Amino acid sequence: MSMIKEFKEFAMKGNVVDLAVAVIIGGAFGKIVTSAVNDVIMPPIGKLMGGVNFSDLFINLDAAKGPFTSLKAAKDAGAAVIAYGSFINTVIDFTIVAFCIFVIIKLMNSMKKPAPAASAAPPEPTKDQKLLMEIRDALKARA
Repeated sequence: MSMIKEFKEFAMKGNVVDLAVAVIIGGAFGKIVTSAVNDVIMPPIGKLMGGVNFSDLFINLDAAKGPFTSLKAAKDAGAAVIAYGSFINTVIDFTIVAFCIFVIIKLMNSMKKPAPAASAAPPEPTKDQKLLMEIRDALKARA
């Protein structure tokens, strides 16, 4: 079998196509969540904390290059910085995406039909049932 034919069979399998769709939707969903965090969630939190812009929080590791008023200015000057504000935004992004995936998987699992229970051995007949079987068998023997 030629390599092209094998690749075509592989690429056209349902799982590969489903995975490709999931990656594309996941990328778009990630952009939505990032925008929600950066543009909707963090500004009010920053305002409540005294007008802090989280995406601009950083620690300057190059004191010799001077004090900087913004992360952009520090990066433009080539200073080594720890941009912990961006990290906080990314952690919040991840938490929201992880929670959404958790909810989706929980909903999908609740929609699945439970697997049929393994057939157990039938319960042993009661005394009355045993007596009725004996009577049945005795009547069959008479006839």
